[in-house]
Amino acid sequence: MSPGRDATATSPPPGCPMHQPEAAKPKPPPACPMHRKDDGDSFNPDNNIPNLAQSALPDQEIPLPTERVISSIPRAKSEEDSKWEYPSPQQFYNALRRKGWQTPETAIETMVDIHNWMNEEAWSEVMKWEKEHSDTCCDPKLLRFQGRPSELSPKARLFSWFGSPKPFDRHDWIVDRCGKEVRYVIDYYSGEDDVANDVPVFHLDVRPALDSVESAMDRLKFGVREAFARFKGETQASTSKTA
Repeated sequence: MSPGRDATATSPPPGCPMHQPEAAKPKPPPACPMHRKDDGDSFNPDNNIPNLAQSALPDQEIPLPTERVISSIPRAKSEEDSKWEYPSPQQFYNALRRKGWQTPETAIETMVDIHNWMNEEAWSEVMKWEKEHSDTCCDPKLLRFQGRPSELSPKARLFSWFGSPKPFDRHDWIVDRCGKEVRYVIDYYSGEDDVANDVPVFHLDVRPALDSVESAMDRLKFGVREAFARFKGETQASTSKTA
């Protein structure tokens, strides 16, 4: 089985308004609305996202912020030190509505916080893989990405055959490794909510796609390393019990 780096996100940062009544804490929609395409729209080819307006909808009852948060993710094909921007709550809401999803306006800012936070977690996991190539590239950047919610990755499909839940979303991220394009696959899973702390739980399975021998070797290397770590931990636990 090809390994991936699994990030278990159980505790959003303090800025995320997660400690709210359950009705105000919707899970992400089945597919991120910012990554689905309709014919006739104007799309950014770097992220397959329509150019959404910042204006409020005619029947909108409360105003939503139009400020866009700057991510920590460096952006390729732009000026030096440029970062990717996340959609504003108003843009996110407009995207939901144009797809026909009726979502409480009061929940939008929370959903945007979750969306942004999960992408930060995903980039953090990508960087753990990229550190293996720091000798040849110390400044990888995100070149482009695409949401593919209706397409199961081979790994997710294989796991589902054995009863594992399917991811609620999938992204393919193309990283610019100092001139070399490397594709990463990210599967997003919902976990059981942490009832004690009243927060939702998500799992991100992040790994380089098997597009090259180099990526295959990376995954094999990480798989062997993780298997050895588990074996070592089980051995130490067994030793402690018998000591």
